[in-house]
Amino acid sequence: MGPERTTLGDGTILLRPWTLGDVERVAEICADPEIPRWTTVPTPYRREHAVSWIERTIRDWDDREGEASFAIVDAEAGLVIGAIGLRFTDAGGSVGYWVAREARGRGVATRAVEIIRDWAFGELGVVQLELVTDPDNEASQRVAEKAGFRRRRLLRRHLDVRGERRDVVLFAVDARALDPARRGNT
Repeated sequence: MGPERTTLGDGTILLRPWTLGDVERVAEICADPEIPRWTTVPTPYRREHAVSWIERTIRDWDDREGEASFAIVDAEAGLVIGAIGLRFTDAGGSVGYWVAREARGRGVATRAVEIIRDWAFGELGVVQLELVTDPDNEASQRVAEKAGFRRRRLLRRHLDVRGERRDVVLFAVDARALDPARRGNT
């Protein structure tokens, strides 16, 4: 059984569960061609995609199953600037995220991954987290490494992206191997 609905943050960003009030912002962000380029987000992205996805995230929280999905919110402005989720797996958990164009390059993704990592290891007792990136997505690979994940291997034809099997680079971090100074910052 998954965790109860919660809000996390570090003073700069806030991670909170999605609401239907976020539909328009999600549709706006995901219309950026860079989001589907690197993720499994549908393209073209329509409002109904946002509604369906947010409704699923709400059900997952209600049922305490599936994925713990959060809106990444600029704590000062109150604006949604991305998404991050923790899917529970046999190995522990898998982290996925995307960030709005205007928030890229500001450390938002790294901060969000660190917050999720610390929550998973500290409060949920997860012992290992994985994260996959497109082999050409160097920015996302840097995020993984800054958050303490280590490159493990290339997985050939691992991910179905809109009917096409794609290679991914697998990154992982183990709670026991992570430097204690990098844990518990949330």
